[in-house]
Amino acid sequence: MAFRKKAEIILAYLPDILIVPECEHPDKIIFKGDTKTPTDKLWFGNNRNKGLAVFTFGELKIKQFNHNELFKFVLPLNIYNDKISITLFAVWAQKPEYHDCYTEQIWSAVHFYSDILGEDNVIIAGDFNSNSIWDKPKRVYNHTNLVKFLMTKNILSTYHNFHNQVQGEERDSTLFMHRKIDRPYHIDYCFASENLIRKLKNVEVGTYEAWTKYSDHKPLIVDFELDFF
Repeated sequence: MAFRKKAEIILAYLPDILIVPECEHPDKIIFKGDTKTPTDKLWFGNNRNKGLAVFTFGELKIKQFNHNELFKFVLPLNIYNDKISITLFAVWAQKPEYHDCYTEQIWSAVHFYSDILGEDNVIIAGDFNSNSIWDKPKRVYNHTNLVKFLMTKNILSTYHNFHNQVQGEERDSTLFMHRKIDRPYHIDYCFASENLIRKLKNVEVGTYEAWTKYSDHKPLIVDFELDFF
């Protein structure tokens, strides 16, 4: 939240695509003169102080696909320029009203959009609010089953693939609940189609020491070797 106070910190990493859950409406953000400013932006939400935002930079632009609002914080987008087209699902998983499993929303969305998931250049990224450690075996839409379903579409976790990590046993945490170092969890992910996985250059998770003063979440930074400029 209050992204206007933090934007210059993450923009120093010169992102091409930036996904920001719990982001205030872009109209409230003033980008300083020496800060790289977005070329395009899309924001979705009911509360202008807390929605889901996607920013692109350079020549990359954003077009929203038909959005099924049953899965309202799973946004299907086309990120594109003259050289590349990426299907991006920006995620900020919400807890259903009738139980405590955040994964259901994403599970339903990836099945609804299943036909386009088998294409190249697909990225599903953001705050999933889930991890295999919270699986309930009889719950079909648990985190492990979500990962397995994406694998049938040749979509893999960039972090787990690059660092050879096992779901539920991550060595890096993307969330420290209430900013407490003794409450670490890995709940933010970037999944990508296999052709993009082959072009991974680096995957980095921000450290507790560097980022806690800004947020309880830590940034997940994924670099692909793509020629799109």
